[in-house]
Amino acid sequence: MPTEPEPVPPILTAVDLTPLNTFGLPARAAQFVEIEHAGQVRPLLAQPGWGERRRLVLGGGSNVVLTRDFPGLVIKVAIPGRVLVADEADARYVRAGAGENWHAFVRWTLAQGWGGLENLSLIPGTVGASPIQNIGAYGVELEERFHSLDAISLEDGRMRRFDRADCAFGYRDSVFKHAEAGRWLIVSVTFRLPRRWQAVTSYGELARELEVATGGDPTPQQVSDAVIAIRRRKLPDPAEIGNAGSFFKNPVVAPDLFAELIARNPGMPRYVQPDGSIKLAAGWLIDACGWKGRSLGPVGCFERQALVLVNRGGACGADVLRIASAIQHDVERRFGLRLEPEPVVV
Repeated sequence: MPTEPEPVPPILTAVDLTPLNTFGLPARAAQFVEIEHAGQVRPLLAQPGWGERRRLVLGGGSNVVLTRDFPGLVIKVAIPGRVLVADEADARYVRAGAGENWHAFVRWTLAQGWGGLENLSLIPGTVGASPIQNIGAYGVELEERFHSLDAISLEDGRMRRFDRADCAFGYRDSVFKHAEAGRWLIVSVTFRLPRRWQAVTSYGELARELEVATGGDPTPQQVSDAVIAIRRRKLPDPAEIGNAGSFFKNPVVAPDLFAELIARNPGMPRYVQPDGSIKLAAGWLIDACGWKGRSLGPVGCFERQALVLVNRGGACGADVLRIASAIQHDVERRFGLRLEPEPVVV
């Protein structure tokens, strides 16, 4: 028996996006639709003028800088769901809907007794956005726990499964920020959580926190609690002051360049990468240029973490870009390094 076609989900007009981005920047969407399951996407594609319509896919709004009203259609992804899809000898495979809150999903996995995502606790945003950015923190990147994702084409409505190789993950990077940008709406993400769990405590701050709290033999839940405690001490809550988390990527440099930098700056923090390159701390570079706690207009560097830009009240997207540009200029002038922003500028 043929199934009835999905109706077109309600499309709203002139929707205020201020509460839908964690920076709290003012902007309006000419059109707005909320997607709660994949079947609602295909009817949109049949709308007149779909191919010419500008589109913006929005998750939790925690990695975006809105600089103006959006003249097209904003698609808010709110697809729910958490399920164990396979339980094998060496790993569990857990799938989550793209609209699930990332931190709530992490804590849910831990409540089931499944370790693996604990170092990524309290990162703002949604599950669907996590592979786009290849989120990471405290020695773990999403790609290490990633198995696959399902996405629907915004061009022809076909569903496709992307594995790790398809995603072309890099440092805070993926194919969805380049060749496939704007072409797909992620429906769900499946994670591989190892049964043979081992705590990742390579970051000194986390190791010290765990030593005090647990004596050095933590459970996944205790690692998560420690990460949460550290992040709450250092980072502002978007519910209290607008921000998009870490604003700049940590630069990664070749060993010869690092040798030059450390000779001039002996206290510079560094993290050796598996390929021999050196990751530097962008927050330290910004702090060294005198920006920590300093403001330019209504936007400033957070007092406890220079890497985070905050909306001190009444800021617009242009204010964020102005201070970001000033910071980039100062860091480049002192260190010869060009900082790259993490958020997407719209």
